[in-house]
Amino acid sequence: MREQDPAVRAKNFEEVACGYHPDDAMREAERCLICPDQPCVSGCPVGINIPGFIQKISEKDLRGAYDILTETSLLPAICGRVCPQENQCEGVCTVGQSLEAVAIGRLERFVGDTAIREGWANIPYIEPNDFKVGIVGSGPAGMACAADMAKAGCDVTVFEAFHQPGGVLKYGIPDFRLPNAVIDAEIGNLRKLGVKFECNTLVGRLFTIEQMVTEMGFHAVFVGVGAGYPTMLGIPGDSLNGVLSANELLTRCNLMRAKEFPSFDTPQPIGKRVVVVGAGNTAMDAMRVSVRLGAEKVYCIYRRSRKEAPARAEEVHHAEQEGVEFNWLTHPVAVLDDGKGNVRGLRCVRMELGEPDASGRRRPVPVEGSEFDFECDLIVYAIGTNANPIMGQTSQLKLNKWGYIDTDEGLATSIAGVFAGGDIVTGAATVIEAMGAGRTAAASMKAYLGIRDSALPYTSGSEKLFGIDLRERNFTRVRVA
Repeated sequence: MREQDPAVRAKNFEEVACGYHPDDAMREAERCLICPDQPCVSGCPVGINIPGFIQKISEKDLRGAYDILTETSLLPAICGRVCPQENQCEGVCTVGQSLEAVAIGRLERFVGDTAIREGWANIPYIEPNDFKVGIVGSGPAGMACAADMAKAGCDVTVFEAFHQPGGVLKYGIPDFRLPNAVIDAEIGNLRKLGVKFECNTLVGRLFTIEQMVTEMGFHAVFVGVGAGYPTMLGIPGDSLNGVLSANELLTRCNLMRAKEFPSFDTPQPIGKRVVVVGAGNTAMDAMRVSVRLGAEKVYCIYRRSRKEAPARAEEVHHAEQEGVEFNWLTHPVAVLDDGKGNVRGLRCVRMELGEPDASGRRRPVPVEGSEFDFECDLIVYAIGTNANPIMGQTSQLKLNKWGYIDTDEGLATSIAGVFAGGDIVTGAATVIEAMGAGRTAAASMKAYLGIRDSALPYTSGSEKLFGIDLRERNFTRVRVA
């Protein structure tokens, strides 16, 4: 796929990857073998019919490809950009066993972008029912659940704490990886389904989960608030001016438009020498944002080697192209003070890899006597996130020992009628996994409400009333002339 030149893109926030030309997409689609066993479908967390939509591309039927994609994926233009396909569908591609795997993600993005440009949207006929559903959080899990419940005929309201819907897609991912215009277009399709968004609404402060299912009259509630509470290292100097989390940096830059200063007056600390601790996708985003904000030098500090870095290989490659310097097998032990309460540097220790730990990666072990000081004036922690404690503090939802919401296999919580999914249940995961959780929860919510799932065949052998299985606890509408 064509990309902006690194020297040019390092000074702007425009999307790095330029997308496929139609001819490129056709050529790439023709590489698919249309395997009968379809390992790519099994590798997709939501089971997209990947051979089906790729075959439609090769037939130049892009609307047909979009129809197949949207049977299971609400956000093709988004997932095509940010999903780790190399660890999912492309990772098990049959072609990839001998050649480069088929670029499934890029083809998905091509179809999604075409749909946005042409104004396509698959809005089914919806027969309204009397059920009112509340969704807490407008990230990928909340959006997927909202779409399925709206299609089932429910009156769906999504509550978002920030001033714009989109959740982590909006505040956590920079425009050069996922443009806001793409997110807004996909949210627009939700609005066409009748989904309502209430922004600037912090559930747990304005009202509680219990109030939603009692006083506010919601028949079912889905909690998909993500896990955006940042983790800090807990080393000496953590509280100095010039130490912040990647979430704070990215939220200020992406959602609050600090990148457009002075047109927007959001305060944003900009360091000359920036250190980002961590090597996941969020760390890559923080480093590449710092480059674009004008930092003279940007460094990555990671306690393992490049092989163990959790970020996508493409993201690491792009960061290197843009001038980020990587310090592998390095671990911070203290933040150094300039005597005025500001950061002047970071004390680190060299590491070596020992035996594998519980994650399967080799455990980093400090090298004795290897401490050294690293000069910098801004330190960004990108070492993971936790569950925001507001839910646990303001509701009776059962939590696990890490503070995440405890659910059963159907994603039902300890409160009747309340379901949860995504990062607030599993911890940090991918966009497509969060969407899968939202759809799983929606299926459980429909069963809880007694709404028939049209994808399931009718059962037989039980008592019926007017031809309807009583176990469905449903009703039929009678139209009077």
